[in-house]
Amino acid sequence: MTPLTYLEGTNALYYNLAWLIAAFSLNYYPTERRERFETNLGKYFRLLGIFGLAYFALYGFKSNGVYAFEYRATVYLVVCLFITVYRSFFYWVRTKYRLYGGNFTNVVVVGRDKNLKKIRKVFDQPELGYRYKGFFDDRPSVSPTYLGKMNDCFKYVLENDVDYIYCVTSNLSKKELEYLITFADNNLKKLMIIPDNKEIFTRSMSIELYDNIPVLAMRKSPLELEYAPIIKRTFDLLFSSFVILTVLSWLTPILFVLMKLESKGPLFFKQKRHGVNRKPFWCYKFRSMTQNAESDTLMATKNDMRVTRIGRILRKTSIDELPQFINVFLGNMSVVGPRPHMESHTEMYETSIDKYLVRHFVKPGITGLAQIKGYRGEIMKKADIVNRIRFDIFYTESWSLGLDLSIIYFTVVNAIRGEEKAY
Repeated sequence: MTPLTYLEGTNALYYNLAWLIAAFSLNYYPTERRERFETNLGKYFRLLGIFGLAYFALYGFKSNGVYAFEYRATVYLVVCLFITVYRSFFYWVRTKYRLYGGNFTNVVVVGRDKNLKKIRKVFDQPELGYRYKGFFDDRPSVSPTYLGKMNDCFKYVLENDVDYIYCVTSNLSKKELEYLITFADNNLKKLMIIPDNKEIFTRSMSIELYDNIPVLAMRKSPLELEYAPIIKRTFDLLFSSFVILTVLSWLTPILFVLMKLESKGPLFFKQKRHGVNRKPFWCYKFRSMTQNAESDTLMATKNDMRVTRIGRILRKTSIDELPQFINVFLGNMSVVGPRPHMESHTEMYETSIDKYLVRHFVKPGITGLAQIKGYRGEIMKKADIVNRIRFDIFYTESWSLGLDLSIIYFTVVNAIRGEEKAY
């Protein structure tokens, strides 16, 4: 065996071990029935990132000079491409297989409340492989999926090869629930408990065990995970440093001269806004208006007479927001997050808009999900702020680095195309 062949063999062993360790540490391969390729993208990109660090770290310890960095990077990208194609093909084949009747599971529901209608929407997706037989409840129903009273379920489950029993606990007493658990255990049936949620569940709710006591956390953001703040802060520092050094370093003196030629006042406009945990901070922008007494209370409106000529260009292209990368570098803001509002607006909306303050669980951003969805700038009707908060809450509950990159991409695209409310 030549030294080069031996080297390639040991490298291949290292790559495979690195992939397996990363995959199992992220619990990547156990695939849930409800899982689709797109719902697992966050974990998938984390896996590729960790594997990439391990892949390139090898050359830091074994700098043999056999292959150029460009070759190594190309190999890594090709591996990522093939793995992506394979995983998407796997989910596609599984979906087709289920649509033709394979890999299915028979389910029934015992009990009935508002959750029944919601879980039916999951069962009615054929690509997930559920075969919903119907429900049992002591209250008669004209629904075609009504199978009888609760006591009828035991015979039905045994005679119809039911795999899963979903139990709505709001309709069952402790004694009935204990009997159902015993029945499921003694007949190799899997029992799934749907708790009485009192209509308070959210997508961000998580369950934690305190000894053997289940405790529900109402708002568990992905940003509360140990690694998430580190990843987001590192990205913010790198991205903001890049913009400050490559854009603000030469743009700032040019704008200083242009502004001085048109109107009196400072180059930068600073304003107190509320950040994470509602703490106030100074938010920086390039000044786009003449100095006025209403700057801290009145948002810019269409054809606003306060906006200068150069200010209209800055606002139309969102260049006026670039100094906020200084806020990002200092740690007051993030590149992506809910847009920070004026203190007066926070005080107004926190009492009039439901769940308004939830957006303050995370750092405010230069851009955000609400902004790329069209809810930026002037608030003309109540629906504008309501929908903005809805997207902000969705972001706090669904954060991932991939989502941040997607928002940044569409922010740039929208800035180039021009936005209706960018004035």
